[in-house]
Amino acid sequence: MNDNNGQARSGMSRRSFLKGGGAAAAATALGTAPPALLAQEAPGTLPGDVVGVGPGPVQIELKVNGQKMTTKVEPRVTLLDALRNYLDITGCKRVCDRGTCGACTVTVDGKTVYSCTTLALEARGKEIKTAEALWGDGKLDAVPAAFVKFDAQQCGFCTPGFVVSMRAAFDKNPHATPAQIEEGLSGNICRCGTYEQMRHAIASLCEQKKGG
Repeated sequence: MNDNNGQARSGMSRRSFLKGGGAAAAATALGTAPPALLAQEAPGTLPGDVVGVGPGPVQIELKVNGQKMTTKVEPRVTLLDALRNYLDITGCKRVCDRGTCGACTVTVDGKTVYSCTTLALEARGKEIKTAEALWGDGKLDAVPAAFVKFDAQQCGFCTPGFVVSMRAAFDKNPHATPAQIEEGLSGNICRCGTYEQMRHAIASLCEQKKGG
């Protein structure tokens, strides 16, 4: 029974009971830490300089493909939306919008990330590279050039994510084997099924690297 203030006779309010019960159920289902520990860790899931920002638009500076760009975004805006809708950098594509297909892949400080699940605020002060970075001074990077040579694309929506991921894999290990490069592409999906052509492109690039 409860008194007029909504407190149970045990001293626990209905709200506290429901919050605790919900956390316990989530922890049990996920096999994670106890509710008390989850509650302590929850506020730290975002970078410290992101928590508490907003809710209105804030000015941010992003370094994209070597250029510093300034815009205003709400804290909830993803890096994908910031690039495409605010900065007109459209190489990364919105396909699944769930962080599963890889079409929106970019690199942040050399690491591949799904830009649809990364907040724009999280990318401040970091080096962001998109598919556009693979073209410069009138010359196409070796990775997308191999895609063209071996016809490793059809509709093209997944291609920017693949070439960004492949470039990052070669940058990490210039002498990687085809199997190692394919492992680096495990987060990317081609719905058109051009994997065989991609394998030819990968084999060609690995052979070039092997030959110096």
